[in-house]
Amino acid sequence: MKNYLVVYMSHHGTTRKIAKQLQAKIGIENVAIVDLERENIENINNYKTILIGGSIYMGSLQKKIKQFCENNKEILLNKRIGFFVCFMNKQNGMVEFEGAFPQDLRNKAIAKGLFGGELILKELNFFERLIVRYVSGVKEDISDLDQKAIDEFIETVKEKQINELPTQVI
Repeated sequence: MKNYLVVYMSHHGTTRKIAKQLQAKIGIENVAIVDLERENIENINNYKTILIGGSIYMGSLQKKIKQFCENNKEILLNKRIGFFVCFMNKQNGMVEFEGAFPQDLRNKAIAKGLFGGELILKELNFFERLIVRYVSGVKEDISDLDQKAIDEFIETVKEKQINELPTQVI
């Protein structure tokens, strides 16, 4: 049985990249990842730690991530949980993060990650590229991921796991 579950959705691939990075750095043998857009979760009770993430797109987190949190709130409140978001609007990052996940779950979280984002033009459809160019004037890819925040999130999750292990009596 794997100890960690990473549940995510990704509009254009950045959150998927982060989910795979979490899996690799925590330990591929200990982490299952599920993209709610493509897969179902068999039983979240099988995991000790559940990390939930998505991307803020036009000011909002994906609906399926929000529904997952609401539908599983009672279970999540009794698990080790962490939340992360990918986003491009740094000025509103914290506000968008707080609006993305229910407050009672955020308060229980052992780790919270605001990872920045990427704008990879080839991942956008024609209309999205058109809007991005018109509104922001962006004509080339932008990567503004905060690797330090990602590493700190991973270390916090791993550290909390170690600190929660029972102490051995000699």
